[in-house]
Amino acid sequence: MSRQLLGKCECGAVRYTVADAFLYAMNCHCSACRAATGSAFKPFAGIEREKLELTAGSDRLLVFGEDDGNNTRCAVCGSLLFSVVRDGRYVHVALGSLVDAPAIEPRGHIFVGSKAPWFEITDDLPQFEEYATE
Repeated sequence: MSRQLLGKCECGAVRYTVADAFLYAMNCHCSACRAATGSAFKPFAGIEREKLELTAGSDRLLVFGEDDGNNTRCAVCGSLLFSVVRDGRYVHVALGSLVDAPAIEPRGHIFVGSKAPWFEITDDLPQFEEYATE
């Protein structure tokens, strides 16, 4: 059994736990992730949806999108917590919302074909024009 990680929004109104059993982690540079984060990219880790459990603030969620594909935020402070993806089967946890450090780190950059022109990637991680192909 994997350990549980704590995650929360900036103000603490919403809290969750997630298994430290992420399947993949990336930095996404697509325009939707840039807009959702207000940053050059979104560092995230993917896991099966049922392995994330809201522990506080389920009545304080702001969900942008549908049940099977959305960005889930705290309605109080606006923090992006996770995105529901892949027909609702997985969540992409915003790594910045984790209190505890996960065992996984981003392994590459995706959607660099549409990255912000003012941002330069300076690490040696693999880069993919769109989705990761490895």
